[in-house]
Amino acid sequence: MKFADTLKTLPQFAGTKLVLTDTSGAEVATIANAPGTAGSFRVYAHLAQQYGAINAEAAAEGLAIYAEHTEDAVQHPGKHPNIDRLIAIMKTGEALDVRIE
Repeated sequence: MKFADTLKTLPQFAGTKLVLTDTSGAEVATIANAPGTAGSFRVYAHLAQQYGAINAEAAAEGLAIYAEHTEDAVQHPGKHPNIDRLIAIMKTGEALDVRIE
């Protein structure tokens, strides 16, 4: 299934941004709930709801949700930073906590 089709099946989440923090509580990234990043906001919020954090299991599901964009991210590192982050979590196993504001 393509990303756009899968995205339609995910729940909506309220908030203006999603804040990702590492295990020490340091902020590592934010994803705005705005045009251009609203899809990633929704994916990460869904993963956090399902798994409690973005861990390796959540990252694997996220990469499946991103579908065709995951392959593009693998071929073009840096083009899709929110996907690159999930790939890094799969490699390192280092989870990120999520807070929606």
